[in-house]
Amino acid sequence: MEVEKRQAPAFGVTRITMGPNERVRAESGALMATTPTVAVESKAEGGVLRSLKRAALGGESFFVTSYIAPAEGGWIDVAASLPGDADVIEVEPGVAWFVLEGSWLASSDSVELDTKWGGFKNLFGSEGGFILRAAGQGTMVVAAYGAIEVWDLEPGQTITLDTGHMVAYEESVQMQLRKVTGGLVQTFKSGEGLVFDFTGPGRLLVQTRNPNEFLSFIGAAVGTGNSSGTGGVAGIAGGLFGRD
Repeated sequence: MEVEKRQAPAFGVTRITMGPNERVRAESGALMATTPTVAVESKAEGGVLRSLKRAALGGESFFVTSYIAPAEGGWIDVAASLPGDADVIEVEPGVAWFVLEGSWLASSDSVELDTKWGGFKNLFGSEGGFILRAAGQGTMVVAAYGAIEVWDLEPGQTITLDTGHMVAYEESVQMQLRKVTGGLVQTFKSGEGLVFDFTGPGRLLVQTRNPNEFLSFIGAAVGTGNSSGTGGVAGIAGGLFGRD
């Protein structure tokens, strides 16, 4: 499995080139293009109960799509739903990764995916209480809203991150949730609420845009227009392009 990124960082597309008879798993609906000889198989990965857990709790699709290359090999192009970058993570034995819901895009068949309880710090951090855990060995592609920045945290080094900007982090990184301000009044004034403190050692991937804020913006724009007609669309366009 070889990975090549294109159109980064705004509208990333990832080309995955597979060897003979190689199998790659990808998020359902992520396919953009492929060689016609690549076989496509979609199923409830790990059984119905595990798929329900991944979909209902981890924010991923119920079905996982597998792409199987023929004897001569082949390739697939995958892209995320939101505009942004993609990055490649080499998952190594004994070094698991936690991935934000919706950020997993594709991985080698040898990478084991499961949905784990991330604790109440995730639940109240607006990321959902469950998070995707990737372990084993192989290549994994993660996607982001906006560009991706990579932080290699030294032992004891801490970075504070708004909860909506997390993409993935190594299991060795410790995470704590806290309020960014001293009280409700300051939270209201600053527009900030909860943040994550990530402490090394380990690698942390962050996205430069917050999808939750984008959804709030869209909701507010639609709410100011006529949702039954063109007013809602005009409100969105006005917000996006600075016109009333």
